Amino acid sequence: MSFMSNLKDRVRTDLTAAMKARDEVRSSTLRMVLAAITNAEVAGTSARELSDDDVIGVLSSEAKKRREAATAFADGGRPEQAAREQAEAAVIADYLPAQLSEAEVAEIVSAAISETGAAGEGMKAMGKVMGKVQPQVKGRADGSLVAAEVRRQLG
Repeated sequence: MSFMSNLKDRVRTDLTAAMKARDEVRSSTLRMVLAAITNAEVAGTSARELSDDDVIGVLSSEAKKRREAATAFADGGRPEQAAREQAEAAVIADYLPAQLSEAEVAEIVSAAISETGAAGEGMKAMGKVMGKVQPQVKGRADGSLVAAEVRRQLG
């Protein structure tokens, strides 16, 4: 019994549509995404099907790579490459859940701090709080933004 992810199916279907429409950026980006998903499926000791949550994790890391590359290209004086990376990140963003605002992240972090009782512990409690927050924001907020907010509220 195969429980293939609906998100992966959607990416495959959209890839076919993009190829028919001769949308070069979209089709090449979706090919890269499918390759990353396949790599994640065969990584480790045994091959497995990824759930939608796992696929969102792969998509999040791919989107982050694109954002970082766009920044690096822009800083290096290569605006055309930066624009392509931004276009690829925009394609990937279509498959990710809506991103949380900074205020929403701050609210989740403060709730986690009060739940774990980490308020008086300072930075020693960072791991405990991050462990509580990460499952709630997975795929919906950048990890560095979350970590910075946890540090701000604990410190």
